[in-house]
Amino acid sequence: MTRKTRVVIVDDHPMVAEGIEALLDSFDDIEVLATLSNGREIVDQVGELNPDVILLDLNMPNVGGLTATEMILERRPQTRILILSMHDSPEYISTALGHGAMGYVLKDVPTDEIKHAIDVVMTGERYLCVGAKGSLEPSPGREQLTNREQTILLQLAQGKSNKEVALALDISVRTVETHRKNIKRKLGISSTAGLTRYAMEHGVLQGTGVAF
Repeated sequence: MTRKTRVVIVDDHPMVAEGIEALLDSFDDIEVLATLSNGREIVDQVGELNPDVILLDLNMPNVGGLTATEMILERRPQTRILILSMHDSPEYISTALGHGAMGYVLKDVPTDEIKHAIDVVMTGERYLCVGAKGSLEPSPGREQLTNREQTILLQLAQGKSNKEVALALDISVRTVETHRKNIKRKLGISSTAGLTRYAMEHGVLQGTGVAF
């Protein structure tokens, strides 16, 4: 008999988590080990639960999804993390994948697609739903954030000053300032308040309440 795929659902919206659990319980080859409400819970319990796949929301209290992804993979690098999110921003998707997630599925997909995504990442392949793939395709006239710019946006969103970012990344303060200006230009954001709002809406700012 084939071993069931062991899944943990992590989402701070109970109705979402319960709906996904009900869907997955209908498949004989899936075992839902637990439904948790934030990143801290899964980080603390991942060793005990030992899941094959974690369905992880990114915007959660306490420990957000990006930080949780890194911490989980440090402890159990074989774990497949599949992001479930309402955000289809290319920067958001790229950042999640850059942190080690193996898949990205928008929450408005047909429910059966979640099962398909689990099956794909269990084979070791990356999975992106159609909406996520479309978002990653460059739009005419729109510049994409580079990996370095995404890293700096994340650092700034964590409340670090230009000087602290420069020290962390071993670059000059002037270089950080230049990247920050380029980020604003590429995102079409002119104010620091707008940049902060973008970070919050796209999961970069994980509830720290820090302004740029």
